[in-house]
Amino acid sequence: MRSNISAFLSGLLFAIGLGVGGMTDPANVLGFLDIAGDWDFRLMFVMGGAIAVHAALRPLIHQREEPLFAAKFPSFSASRLDPKLLVGAALFGVGWGLGGYCPGPALTALATGASRLLVFVPAMFAGMFLAQVLQARRGASTAR
Repeated sequence: MRSNISAFLSGLLFAIGLGVGGMTDPANVLGFLDIAGDWDFRLMFVMGGAIAVHAALRPLIHQREEPLFAAKFPSFSASRLDPKLLVGAALFGVGWGLGGYCPGPALTALATGASRLLVFVPAMFAGMFLAQVLQARRGASTAR
C-alpha cells in the first residue's frame, strides 16, 4: 500500500511539474527541438532541474541499505549501446518530434481533451504494445 501511495504522489508531483514547466504544450516542446529556427531554450531548465535533483539525491538514497517503499533497489545490467537501444531511441525521438509530446507530458495533457492527444495517446500505447509483442516473439524464436 505504501508503494502505491508513493507512486501516486510521485506521479502527481511529476504531472504538476510538467504543467508548470510548460511540457504539456507541444508548441514549447517543438520550439525546443527547433534548434535551427526560433529555438526556445526554456525546457532546458526543466530538464536541468530534474537532472540536478536526481544528481543531488541519488548518492543519499543509495547510502540506505534498502529503499523506503520497496523490498530492494533495482539492479541493472552493464550499460552498452546495441542496435535495439539505438533504434528504440531513434523511434522515440522521431515520435516526440512529430507529435510534439513525450509520453509523460502526453498523458498529463490528455486531461485537456485536445483532439490531437485523443489520437496520439492511443497510438503511443499501440506502439508500446506492438514493441512488447515483437520483443516476446523475438525472444521465443531465439529460445528454440
